Order: sequence, then C-alpha cells, then structure tokens
Amino acid sequence: MEVTRTSLNEVAVITPRIWKDSRGFFLEAFNRHQFANVGLPIEFVQDNHSRSSRNVLRGLHYQVGKPQGKLVSVVRGSIFDVAVDIRRGSPTFGKWVGITLDDVARQSLWIPPGFAHGFCAMSDAVDVLYKCTDYYDPPSERGIPWNDPLLGINWPVESPILSEKDSRYRRLSADSDDLPRYDPPV
Repeated sequence: MEVTRTSLNEVAVITPRIWKDSRGFFLEAFNRHQFANVGLPIEFVQDNHSRSSRNVLRGLHYQVGKPQGKLVSVVRGSIFDVAVDIRRGSPTFGKWVGITLDDVARQSLWIPPGFAHGFCAMSDAVDVLYKCTDYYDPPSERGIPWNDPLLGINWPVESPILSEKDSRYRRLSADSDDLPRYDPPV
C-alpha cells in the first residue's frame, strides 16, 4: 500500500498492491495495521454502496454534529471524486482536491471529517463503496452546491444529473454555523 498526500494534506490517495494472474486479481482494500502505521483511521462504523449512471453528480455532502470521514473506492466504472475543506478557520478553507477513481488503478481516497464530499460518474455505470467513521445521521446532513462559484471546481460535466436535494443547497460561507471548526495540530 502506498499513501500519497494531496494538496490538502489531510486528504490522501491510497494505492493498493494488486496481485494479478490469469484468474483475475486480488488486493487488500483495507488493512487495519497498515492504515494505523501511516496515520490513517482504523475505526469505521458503516459501509455504503452507491450505483450511478454517467453524469450523475452526488454532493457536495457533509454532516454537522456527527461528521464523517470517508474512505472512497470504485469497484466498477470511474468517478471524479472531490473533497472540499469546509472547516471554519482552516488555512485551506474552500480549497478542493479532485481525483479520478476507477476500477483499473483501484485507488481509494481518504476524506477526513470536516470536509465536504461529492463525485461525478464518468462511466455508463459506476459502483462506489465507501467506509465511514460515523453513522449517517439525516438531521445533521448538509450540503453545498456542486457549482458554488467560491469553490470553482472543474467538474468533468457541464449539466450533471442531480437529486432534488442536491439542487437546493446554499453556497458555502465561512461564517456559517453549519460548518465544522478547524482544530490546528498541536
């Protein structure tokens, strides 16, 4: 397993070692000891699976009160996956990082609590799996519009397919009470 930090240092790309032969392949998607050795989370409480068709955009989502860290991977197809720092007081507030995740390289993206998350399906069908550090809590779910001009995310789609909920979110604002606070490292 190789861990590469992104331009948002807390967000990391995990590249697994893949064993291939004539039968197919094998990889370890999560190994508690390896994650602990590189300072990644080792406690997950919920696994989610979503299926989307091309140009579906999900997000940008986060939870208040019960923030979730997410370990995102693709088992079929490809996505453009995005993490946005939404922590009030963070030196990288409003900055984002995006990466293509697919069923070829089989990388994962670690998105820590305090970041919004969203993705766009880039293949005809895509299955996304993600491990969460806290449970889904509908009353604390919030979101940011995919095309918020403050963020300027370069999505690979101009007219995405959105859920009704995702089309109604308010723009990101640093003074919002619905955002987590940045806790500087000690």
